[in-house]
Amino acid sequence: MANSIIWFRHDLRLADNPALRAAVEQGGPVVPVYTWSPEDEGEWPPGAASRWWLHHALAALDADLRKLGSRLIIRSGRTVETLVALAREAKATAVFWNHRYEPAAVQIANDVENTLRKQGLSVGEFHGNLLFDPRVTLNRQGGPFQVFTPYWKHCLSAPEPESPKPAPSRLSRPRQWPSSLSLDDLRLLPKVKWAEGIAGTWVPGERSASDRLTRFIEKALSDYSTGRDRPEKPGTSRLSPDLHWGHISPRQVWHAVKRSTRRKPPKIATQAAGYLRQLGWREFAHHLLVHFPHTPQEPLRPAFARFPWNGSPEHLRAWQHGRTGYPLVDAGMRELWHTGWMHNRVRMVVASFLVKHLLVPWQEGAGWFWDTLVDADLANNTLGWQWCAGCGADAAPFFRIFNPVLQGRKFDPDGGYVRCWVPELAGLSNKQVHEPWSAKAADLAECCIRLGRDYAEPIIDHAEARKRALKAYDRLRGKPNR
Repeated sequence: MANSIIWFRHDLRLADNPALRAAVEQGGPVVPVYTWSPEDEGEWPPGAASRWWLHHALAALDADLRKLGSRLIIRSGRTVETLVALAREAKATAVFWNHRYEPAAVQIANDVENTLRKQGLSVGEFHGNLLFDPRVTLNRQGGPFQVFTPYWKHCLSAPEPESPKPAPSRLSRPRQWPSSLSLDDLRLLPKVKWAEGIAGTWVPGERSASDRLTRFIEKALSDYSTGRDRPEKPGTSRLSPDLHWGHISPRQVWHAVKRSTRRKPPKIATQAAGYLRQLGWREFAHHLLVHFPHTPQEPLRPAFARFPWNGSPEHLRAWQHGRTGYPLVDAGMRELWHTGWMHNRVRMVVASFLVKHLLVPWQEGAGWFWDTLVDADLANNTLGWQWCAGCGADAAPFFRIFNPVLQGRKFDPDGGYVRCWVPELAGLSNKQVHEPWSAKAADLAECCIRLGRDYAEPIIDHAEARKRALKAYDRLRGKPNR
């Protein structure tokens, strides 16, 4: 039987992998390959945290493949030329892969398909990383959805996603393996050891993703509607990096959550539906990216391109490093830097603070998240930032400006999250920990805190920032200042 190639992309798993299954069903030897080609990712090559994750994810995938009698071939270079050369070297007659939805990735896959077909090879591209194919999920007018609720209602009325397929039990190996780079040759890991916190937080790979899903279902799903908004508690699944890198498929998540509600009280089904709705937002993000591929750089609402941003580089740096003087914001940014991840509720608060309090363009925040998140996903990142800035689909209106103090009191009422990531404030009361400038001098002194020395003073007053943001919004709309 002829050899076939499985080209791994953002689907670094063996179970429920349609492209891998197609390669196996060819009946001959299978050559698994990953091509490192950041130059083919357009304006969005993987950031530093993503490269760390990718290194360990590829190591885990290779270990899993070896258990099946196979291995991962690693190549570097332009994708089209690399796959053509590998197919020739491996004497392959077919190449299989799963679809990605980022604009640059779509273009590369099209180029690969056209080139391989001209070379006489068979190709197969599969839909394996979303529940609902955004290319064919359209509204009644035949166009894309731009509001989440009717989009999700439409998805829920469609046939349920197929059940996930198990991993193959064995992979037939070629008579001779093609040459491969070592994982270290890709130089994905940082030279300066800044990733210890990330390494202490995450174990990338298919097994770890499955364990995270099981733990979430057993310990957090039953109280998801309230637990998901409490950043100090393990109330979310934390599967975002696993879904992005494809250690687990959304079909696996969907059906595992659905199964967990069987013979359970109705409350559990309600909680499960709430969680799956959040999975729906991931689907919606990719739907928007497919139909509006310019949005990673430009607002979906064109008028916002004229927004009068005037934030300063100093304010941007203070935000990046968790030194804004607003404890919840600083806690979130420090969690991000230390772990490569941030709780979703806090993501909204820090993003709103950057674009509305500091009037820094949302693209600056999206770029920082892209470099520092292990789950940096172009579709999700774009949707999240445009939602917070008020310039995207189904976005929060710009005049809705989060008060970071009130957000802290509401979602971190005991101050546990702030105390974890801003330990210099740990000795303050639950009220003071979210606004240390309101504490009496004696209370601050007792906790060895001097504002401006041990913890930053607020870089901007909330009331003044709100007033300034609304004036900027009025200018965008051509209205007289308030």
